Amino acid sequence: MTRPSILRFAAIASAFTLALTACSAPDTGGGDTEPDTGGETTSATTADGVDTGGEVPEAPSEPVTLNILDVAGNIKLTEGMIDKFVEEHSDVISAVTWESGGAPDLVGAVKPQVDSGNLSIDLVLTGNDGLSAGLDQDLWIPLVDEYGDRLTNQENYLEPAAAMQELAQGHGVVVTYYPSGPLLQYDPEVVTDVPSTPEELLAWAEANPGKFGYARPANSGPGRTFLMGLPHMLGDEDPGDPENGWDKTWEYLKELNQYVDNYPTGTGQVITNMADGTWSLIPTTTGWDIEPRADGREPAGIEAAAFDDFTWVTDAHYAVIPKGQSPDKIAAILQLLQYMLTPEINAIAYDNGYFYPGPAVEGATLDLAPQDSQDAIAEYGRDWYDALIEEKPKTTPLPPDQMVLAFDIWDREIGAGKY
Repeated sequence: MTRPSILRFAAIASAFTLALTACSAPDTGGGDTEPDTGGETTSATTADGVDTGGEVPEAPSEPVTLNILDVAGNIKLTEGMIDKFVEEHSDVISAVTWESGGAPDLVGAVKPQVDSGNLSIDLVLTGNDGLSAGLDQDLWIPLVDEYGDRLTNQENYLEPAAAMQELAQGHGVVVTYYPSGPLLQYDPEVVTDVPSTPEELLAWAEANPGKFGYARPANSGPGRTFLMGLPHMLGDEDPGDPENGWDKTWEYLKELNQYVDNYPTGTGQVITNMADGTWSLIPTTTGWDIEPRADGREPAGIEAAAFDDFTWVTDAHYAVIPKGQSPDKIAAILQLLQYMLTPEINAIAYDNGYFYPGPAVEGATLDLAPQDSQDAIAEYGRDWYDALIEEKPKTTPLPPDQMVLAFDIWDREIGAGKY
């Protein structure tokens, strides 16, 4: 296989797209890492009437090359899975190339290709933001609705991953999952009395103005996890209704805003602020706590803590296929996704803790992960994370329309003029 190269792409999305994207008990079964290459075919006319060009065979007529667009940083988690598939099944996929970009640009890149019927992007790996934007613009093949019988390893999803799968509305396939947060990360040389409740966090920020911060939620996983976690911790009337049910959350964030100097437009700057001492306390997630210390972006001695009483706001990455895809490429992608959802392969998602734990299926335990991943997590992971993941309740993120609304309210009432 030719090693994938990360290509930069630029696409100007419509104003609507930018607004939108500013803005989961399974049983056992399946698990065979060998793809089914039987001779049956399935119609490529999807449930919503889109003709993909003919019958979708069980295997492509000849090996295909896939161009994958990653708008979620998912390459960290799945490149090894995909490389391994190509190595073992070069008769199905001969090579893979990668493009990377941001979720706000996704629709602007994919929609012209779908509208023209001239696809250069074969497969998209995205989070909830890009998934939702594409659903709104009707860009994705109803993959699970039409070809779910070829994706039987979805039966083995972890329960929260299965809940995240429901958000895909039959169009995307969860390939990686993590409980996310909200957690806190702090510099122990500065923060000696670690907050354990939102009220204590507010008091610390007031006593240490300019030393706490987080990124604009529309552009940051930890930022939006913090935003969506607060209604549960504060006891808001309806955590699923940011407009009418988050009175306590918006009041709290307005108070907290007095002590925050600025809101970066990406999590990377938050990590830099922690590393150089600009900030000493931030909201974080399991992955954003582990990986920056493992790769040296943050000092190894940075610590993390959990709130006394909180609900995990889960997260996942999805595979989606743009409409108009050829039957041969659909066939190849279906085999690839089935393979990626086997425990031995999905365990590669442990990576360096970026999406900790990372796997979406039962049985994908750390001992099956590459040795490098095991070593990184042994050194930089937290020995209390697994118990906390098991103990605390979990909820899916806001549905797409409500997430967009929450981002809009935050932009107008909290972050305006500071990001």
